[in-house]
Amino acid sequence: MATNTLDTKAVAAWLTDHLDGFEGPIEAEKFPGGQSNPTFLLKTPARDYVLRRKPPGTLLKSAHAVDREFRVQTALADTDVPVAKMHVLCDDDDVIGSMFYVMDRVNGRNFDDPRLPDLTNAERSAVFDQMNTVLAAIHTVDIDVVGLSDYGPEGNYFERQVGRWTKQYRASETETVADMDALIDWLAANMPEDDGKRTLVHGDYRLDNLLFAKDSTDCIAVLDWELSTIGHPYADLAAVIMQWQMPPGGSGRGLQGVDRAALGIPSDQAFIEAYCRRTGTPGIEGFNFYLAFCFFRMAAIIQGVLKRALDGNASNPERGRKMGEYVPLFARAGLEAAKNG
Repeated sequence: MATNTLDTKAVAAWLTDHLDGFEGPIEAEKFPGGQSNPTFLLKTPARDYVLRRKPPGTLLKSAHAVDREFRVQTALADTDVPVAKMHVLCDDDDVIGSMFYVMDRVNGRNFDDPRLPDLTNAERSAVFDQMNTVLAAIHTVDIDVVGLSDYGPEGNYFERQVGRWTKQYRASETETVADMDALIDWLAANMPEDDGKRTLVHGDYRLDNLLFAKDSTDCIAVLDWELSTIGHPYADLAAVIMQWQMPPGGSGRGLQGVDRAALGIPSDQAFIEAYCRRTGTPGIEGFNFYLAFCFFRMAAIIQGVLKRALDGNASNPERGRKMGEYVPLFARAGLEAAKNG
């Protein structure tokens, strides 16, 4: 089955048996984003839902973990982290060809461009402050209380992640990228010792994975938890800073060269300091490693998107091929971050 279609009759039949109060029929509309896990708006006569599924076809091991997305968002329901209400998980691949879950539709605003051109300076500042507040909330969740202490293994998170994403990158490699090879070597040689920090991490925390209220700057949902785990909080923080170093516009979605002060957007340092205040962190040494790591991981993720596009399994093949052009750029930026430590 193509990733841009959905067997609505099969979904409706399954939901009728498994979701209290559900009444079909269903109309499905695919969201344009969600390169990894195709996501659909489900319209029914009574209300709207959102369905998120694994893509069909041969997949990399441990990728597209919609069951983990479902678990973590269910666990966060009564915390300070805003998430959509989870309804049901279908782990029977025979229903539509792959695992899926259904959640509430959160009708909010999504910002693709961190310059926030349609907002005032005060609104921009408030949006970024919310982004900071929610990130701190994620990292201060009591993982024992919410039942997530086993959501990720013990040990050195960065060592584990570099190993995992190196394997994923090699499995989806389509050409030799010398900077990526050099970055992998640098990360392995400069691995920090495990400092004992162990929190929930989102894994892909950036502005366009947040939903904001239609009539305010309140963040009302954090989306796309596929890469979440128990790990080191600085990975999420560095991912935010990494994104801002990208070129502005539709592809890079960054703040490179932007006069942030003139727009009411915080500097990297101001954002980091606000995060440290909220989490009670005295300061962060060796931030260049965490930044280099984030560039590396994003390059590996994009390489996987490119490989799926070339294999015909991507949610949006044309966009996947375009994204693939950024693999060497992320690798080079990771090396530059490494050298600036």
